[in-house]
This record gives sequence, C-alpha cells and structure tokens, in this order.
Amino acid sequence: MANLQAIRDTVAEQRIFLGRLFVAVIFVLCASGVVVARLTQLQVIEHEHYADLSQGNRIRIEAAPPTRGLILDRNGNVLAQNLPAYQLEMIPEQVDDIDDALDALIEAGLVNGDYRDEIRDRIRRSASFNPVTLAERLDDAAIAQFARLRPFFRGIDIRARLVRDYPHGDLAAHVIGYVGRLSAQDLDRVDTTNYAGTAQIGKTGIELTYEDLLHGTVGHNEVVTTAEGRAHSYAPRTEPEPGRNVYLTLDLELQRLAETELEGQRGAIVALDPTNGEILAMASAPTFNPNAFARGMGTNAFATLQADLDRPLFNRAISGQYPPGSTIKPILGYGALVSGRTTATRVTHCEGHFSLPGSTHRYRDWKPEGHGIVDLSEAIAQSCDVYFYQLAQDMDIDLMHDFLVQFGLGATLGVEIPGEKAGIVPSRAWKRESFRRRADQVWFPGETVIASIGQGYMLATPLQLAHATAAIAMRGQRAAPQLTLRDEDQLTGASTEYEHSLLPAVGHADEHAWVHVVEAMEDVLQSVRGSAFAAGRGAQYDIAGKSGTAQVFSVAQEEEYDELELDERLKDHALFVAFAPVEAPRIAVAVIIENGSSGSTVAAPIARALTDAWLNR
Repeated sequence: MANLQAIRDTVAEQRIFLGRLFVAVIFVLCASGVVVARLTQLQVIEHEHYADLSQGNRIRIEAAPPTRGLILDRNGNVLAQNLPAYQLEMIPEQVDDIDDALDALIEAGLVNGDYRDEIRDRIRRSASFNPVTLAERLDDAAIAQFARLRPFFRGIDIRARLVRDYPHGDLAAHVIGYVGRLSAQDLDRVDTTNYAGTAQIGKTGIELTYEDLLHGTVGHNEVVTTAEGRAHSYAPRTEPEPGRNVYLTLDLELQRLAETELEGQRGAIVALDPTNGEILAMASAPTFNPNAFARGMGTNAFATLQADLDRPLFNRAISGQYPPGSTIKPILGYGALVSGRTTATRVTHCEGHFSLPGSTHRYRDWKPEGHGIVDLSEAIAQSCDVYFYQLAQDMDIDLMHDFLVQFGLGATLGVEIPGEKAGIVPSRAWKRESFRRRADQVWFPGETVIASIGQGYMLATPLQLAHATAAIAMRGQRAAPQLTLRDEDQLTGASTEYEHSLLPAVGHADEHAWVHVVEAMEDVLQSVRGSAFAAGRGAQYDIAGKSGTAQVFSVAQEEEYDELELDERLKDHALFVAFAPVEAPRIAVAVIIENGSSGSTVAAPIARALTDAWLNR
C-alpha cells in the first residue's frame, strides 16, 4: 500500500486534469461563441432577409386568370358564357416528381392520359409558381376520389374556376367557334405570362378571331398557405381585367330558323342586311356541339368527328365552294345589257338544246321540250339555259368574268372568321396560269357555254352568293359582310361600335338595266311562269329571287339524267337566292342544299321562310 502511494503522483494528475478542463472550457466557449455569432447574424444582422424568406414560405404569389368575355347576338341573347366548375391544378415547384404525380393521377382516372404530353409541355413552358390545369370540369365522383388521395399529392389541389359554356349547344357553332386546351402551338403565339392559370383558348370562329379581346388581362393573388403548401386564403394583389363582351350581328331566332330548315341535310344558308352587310344568319349543316370541345374532347372522339363523311366541322357557308348554277344569270343579264351585247327586246328560240356553229354536240336546257321564244326577262324568270348559251357567245368569257367579279365573286370578302374561300371566276388568264397552257390552247368555246349557267370551272361560296344578291338588291352598291357589331367593357358597360365597310360599287351603272333585271327576278317568284312561283305565292311583300341547280357530275351526250337511279350524293345541288322587299331591301338570302336536286322546289321555300320571319315580325 505504501508502495502504491509512493508511486502515485497526485500533483501531476491534478495538473493533467486542470489542463484538460481548461481545453474543454475553451472549446465550449468557442463553440458557444460560434452559436451566439450565428444567432446574432440570423436574428439581428440578416433578420429582414430571413423574415422575407419565412413570409415567402407562408405567402406565395399566384396568377388570377381573367373572366372571359361573353359572346351575344344583336339583341343581347347570350351565345357563349362562363359557368363555375372545379378543376385539378398543379403548382409545379411544389411537386417533388412531376412525372410520377402525373402517372399516378392518370392511373387513378383523374387525368386523361391522352393529354399527358400536352400537360407536360405546358408545365415546361410556364413559370414554376403558376398553376397548371390538369383536368377540367371535375364531377362529384372525381372530387370525392381526389379528396381521399389528396395527402399523397403535394402541390396539387382542386380549384373553382369559370369555364366556357355554349347555352344553345350547336346553334351557330361554326360562327361562334369553340375554345379548347392550350397547345404548344398556342403557347408559341401568345404571351404566356398573360395565360398563367388559363387552361383554354379560342380555337375557331369568333372565339379565335377576337381572342385578345375576349381573354382579358391576368391578375395576381397573395395566397396564404399551410405548412404542406396548400392554399389557406387569398388576398388580391393585382385585380385581373376581364375580357370584353362581343356582340354579333346574328339574330338568334333567325339563326335558329335557318338551322331548323337545314336539319337532316347538308348545306348552308346566309342571310344579310343588304344596306350595311350585317350578317343576320349564317348556318352550315351538319353542325357540331362546341361544348364537347370546351369540356375536353378525347383524341378518339375528335378523330371520329373529323372522319365523318358529312364533315360537321366544315363551315360550308364560307368555305364550301359550289358551282353557282343559274343564280348568276341576273348578273350576266345585267352585264349584257350595259355592255350592249343584248337588249331587253332581243329574243331567242329555245328548242331545249343548243349547238355551237360547226358542232353537233348539244348543250341541253333543263326543260327538254324547250321554252319557245324568250327574251331576257323571260329567260331569267323561267331560267332558260339556251338563251344564256347564246348570250355567252356574244359576251365571251373575259367580259363575263369582268362583270361577275364586280359583284364579289372570285375573291374573299373579308368576313371576320377564318376559313373563307375565294371561289373561282374563270377567264383566259386564269386558265393559262392554272393549267400552264399555251396562249393559243387556253380556252375553248364550249367552256364559255357552260360557264354561262354557272358550271364548268366556276365556283362560289354561299356567302358570296348572298353578297352578290345584296348588290343586285342595292342596284350595285356593296357593303362588306360583317359579323360583329361592337365590343363592351364588362365592368363599365362602355362599348366600341364597329363601322360598316363599303366595297367598290358595280361599275357601268344603268338604272334601266337594273330595273329590267330586278323585275325579271320578281317574276321568278311572282309570275305564274316563274321557276319558283310556288315558293313566292301569297307573299305579303315584293320578293325577287333566282333558282339554281348545279350538276355534281357530267351526263354523257347519249345518256339521260335519271334522278331516281342516282346515288344520293351524286344528285344535283339545289340553290336559291332572294331579296326583299324589292323597293326597300332589308334582307338578302342565299341557300344551298347539297344534292337537293331542285333549287325551285327545295331551296326556294327555305329562302321564303327566312324572308317571312324577318319581314313579318
């Protein structure tokens, strides 16, 4: 024991202990100093910076999409409106794995897999803090299902938004157009910052043409969030500016009548005010329901619609190009009178056929036994083809062309919605350019003959025929067709009126020629010998018109046209144009029924129904 005490050095042990204690104290003091210094930096020196970051974790700035403007008819009836609906949205910066989240939502049936690439592209193009729509118009079952799965989808939530709705379904669908999902092509042509939080954009019709007016300007909200990043409350920071309402020239009830008359058929109707060009009705059949697009149409459904043989998406009123048939005869009659190629008293003997000098080929009249002795008025009233076959030889194709284009045929008229076609008014120069023919082989006399009854190369749209008819009604004065009246601020009601545009008048004005042609068109409906007398019987106003029948295929010289044996789609097109009242025109109408066979018996009663509805109110 004594030896152990002798060996142990308590002084040395105490010195070692004190040294270690000193080192530990120094270490603790240094560490405490570091902590205090860091706390001082965080809470004193950089307090404002980190306070802002902390606030940012609780409050985020989110886009507030504007309310889309309404589309209304001339009387204030709503044609396109907005309804509240729930949609699924994602804040990309809050989602850990976007692809996994999308796949899970698709598997759960909450997101349409057909739109996955499109959604991914929108996410890539938008700011990470802006909401991106994943699914629109969620029903109760989808809302309930997401509520159950919500804890597994951070950064994804259901929001109440306004979505597009067309209360009258397919009525005026080709004019109004529709909205659809924002695509990559859409994002390339718009200001993406102004479409933050917006899922749809105008695709066709007025919705497309006036997209900038209808859309409005995006605003921003301060959104208070929970710890999980879910919205708790909203406070406006910048109010969105709603889109402007757009009033159309269409009359809802006249439009409804036009579409009712076309029901079950393929064709188009255009009715306009000849004094100013305002389009009162523009119908194309068959049609489609734009709500299907606004609600999100699947790829298969869209492919089926596009593949439909009747082409319901095709706007026949402005894009359909048809042989105008005998509807151009009043124009050619006027041109022949003012150019001196014929007179009011000149007569032709119609035997039911016509042959060019030195040729045995017969150009048939629609009436096999012929019309007998006819002058210009009777030729228009009875639609005598032989008279105009002969007249065409006297006028020649280039003079015919020069008069037809003055009435708006062969060129677009500038209507507001996209898709308008120009049609064709043939001439030697046109054929030389189109077929690359030599100058001495460019045109043949027989082509002039068939052009005189609106066949051959000649094509026109229903809009052009209505416009040309209005020009006759106004004795050569022309107004550009117009679909919009004004736009209006949703908040203040202040409106901007759209001016009417005049087009160059028909040249060579001759009052005597106008009277002669218009009276002949009156006889079409009001003379017992008129081709559409049955349609004009009992009218309480003076009405003028012209029937037309356009061949779909040529009948060989030795064959007879047998309507009963023909396939339905090979039958002649039926056309009719009209205006009324004659002395103070208020409406001009063009009707075409594809494969309707007879303009006088099929298309004329439709034109009469529209003039009755408009004038007898």
